[in-house]
Amino acid sequence: MNTHKFYYDLDLTMKPVDGVLTFDERGQICSRIGGNELLSISAENINEVAVLPGVGCGLLLSKMKDGSEILLCRFTMSYMRAAGEFSKVVNFYVQTKQYAAPDEEERPVCEKCSRPLVEGMSVCIFCYNRIGVLKRALQLMRPFAGKIIPAELFMTVSSVLYLLVPLFSRIIIDEHLRPMKGTFQQLLLLAGAMFLARALGEVIFILSSRVFNEASIQYANHLRNLAYEKIQKLSLGSLSKRTPGDLIRRVMEDTTTVKEFISDGGRWAVEQTIIFLVVFIILLLTNYKLTLLVFLPVPVVSIALSRFWRFIHIRYERQWRKNSKCQGILHDIIKGIRTVKSFGKEDMEIEKFAKATRELAEVSSDNETLWARLFPSLTFFTGIGEFLVLYYGGYRILDGTLSFGVLVQFTMYITYIYAPLRWFVSFPRWLADAMTSMVKIFEILDEEPDIKSIPEPKNVPLAGKIAFEGVTFGYKSYEPVLRDINLEIKPGEMIGIVGRSGAGKSTMINLLMRLYDPVQGRIRINGIDIRDMSPEYLHENIGVVFQDTFLFAGTIYDNIAYGKPGATPAEVIAAAKAANAHDFIMQTADGYNTIIGESGHSISGGERQRLAIARAIIKNPSILILDEATSSLDVETESIIQDSLNRIVQGRTTIAIAHRLSTLKNADRLIVLENGRIAESGTHVELLKKRGIYYRLVMAQRQTSRLAESG
Repeated sequence: MNTHKFYYDLDLTMKPVDGVLTFDERGQICSRIGGNELLSISAENINEVAVLPGVGCGLLLSKMKDGSEILLCRFTMSYMRAAGEFSKVVNFYVQTKQYAAPDEEERPVCEKCSRPLVEGMSVCIFCYNRIGVLKRALQLMRPFAGKIIPAELFMTVSSVLYLLVPLFSRIIIDEHLRPMKGTFQQLLLLAGAMFLARALGEVIFILSSRVFNEASIQYANHLRNLAYEKIQKLSLGSLSKRTPGDLIRRVMEDTTTVKEFISDGGRWAVEQTIIFLVVFIILLLTNYKLTLLVFLPVPVVSIALSRFWRFIHIRYERQWRKNSKCQGILHDIIKGIRTVKSFGKEDMEIEKFAKATRELAEVSSDNETLWARLFPSLTFFTGIGEFLVLYYGGYRILDGTLSFGVLVQFTMYITYIYAPLRWFVSFPRWLADAMTSMVKIFEILDEEPDIKSIPEPKNVPLAGKIAFEGVTFGYKSYEPVLRDINLEIKPGEMIGIVGRSGAGKSTMINLLMRLYDPVQGRIRINGIDIRDMSPEYLHENIGVVFQDTFLFAGTIYDNIAYGKPGATPAEVIAAAKAANAHDFIMQTADGYNTIIGESGHSISGGERQRLAIARAIIKNPSILILDEATSSLDVETESIIQDSLNRIVQGRTTIAIAHRLSTLKNADRLIVLENGRIAESGTHVELLKKRGIYYRLVMAQRQTSRLAESG
């Protein structure tokens, strides 16, 4: 049974407790402390649940239908937000008789271990399947296995060739130099063989490294493209839960981290493991007693590493989080640098970024300090076997039971034994960093988009007939923004949507564009539910001009043609003329090839708006949406843009939102929203005669205009 829980920390006498208030899908509220039930109330008898802030604490109060009030619980102020969410869930049920608890991603606690989840993540860093993550990373390498596997094999051959050098050294010492029986020609032949083995190993190593690095770069590029493609398909609801800096880091830096681990850590792990096994077999066959001395420290080091791994990945995840925070702040500051400078907040932003970098530096320093303490200790301990071999081997040489060449061979091979051991000491650090990045990437890849396309969409030609049928929607399901919207728009009709801020105007547009899906009801175009169309087809047939115009860094031509890839120059120019943009474009230095900076800040607001209109109409949409398309512009510029809008709406179904109500007086019909509902409907003249909400809005704007003119 679905249950929403609110944990509170004070009892009714203000004493600290661990209490929980639950509300289930049957409409039952229960309060418990330590397993003891204090009260149980049915939502059938509740009129409203309210949050009341007090002095040092807050209250959850249930106002009953019989006029009485019941105190549900007390809590400290840090629980205020959670209490508000609980009251909204209950009140939504009271009003609609429907249970709608917060979505899964809003509960930042792991179901398995109950630890808080990292902000922006739905995967617990303590409980994820590490073996499964590694297997998945390897599975994604299959397209590049044709390069990676041969490169790894040749690298292994290169390493084996290096291992021939100690064998030749033993032969030279024991069979030629020690007994003084060797000839110059024999020594030259053995030395040449040693040189050839080393040179051939180097050549093979260089060639295999080039192939391996090329494959790892392609693998990282593959991951990067997968992550970026998935981000493009995620809904606005999913994207809004993460900062731009977080998403950029996952696409760029995390894929690079995985690439470096595969090309360096993964490659060396395989190579060092093979070297370790080959040398172990050679030493064991040569002298098992010396071999046991060499490997004496290995079990202790292995146990230390296994325990160290338990918490090192948590530390690196924390470092990743701090780094992501720094990038998010940096992204926001750079993007909003004009606002920062206009308010003179440079020093404040410098301090904010400095604080974030200090936190990152502290975490990084702690990790490096820990590593600096552990790594030398483990590497020193692994070298104890080398001293034991020299002592025991020297003793055996003195008593004549061991040849000098064998000891030299052992001391040379010890390097090949302890180098992998020392490398494996640092391997958990690489692995922890890479695993954190892998989890971040796979979390994006695994996220299910809220807006899904059906297998066989009904992409019929759109004539512009739109119908909202019982549409209810909230960005949180228990907090509706729109309530039971019923509206029919005829083909070619121009509809104006007006209302106070927060009434739900832009939300209606978002639903029509299917950036979100209704909680209840449906939206039809030409009688087809838009959920039965593919989102891509729907967006191709809807043109949008937003209040906040975004232009891409590039040419004016490219920004207009963005609305219709492959558009001809004639189509671009025609769209610009229709938007009253052609004249100002031709006055620029390079005309349509003029480069405009990011967001188009190198041109005026009115010029940006006209380019946005041209971009919207170049694809000749059957439905046109104007979301505050003429706001924040001077009267002359607004007149120019309004003139272009009046031309392009002809023959198109148009939905316009505007705070300047005078711009909508020529609309075929006006829809007035109030508290998420359609409060009034009619023409400009009809609504003025009603002297209702619309009339008051118009009068308020006229009064504001008079005050501005008189001032």
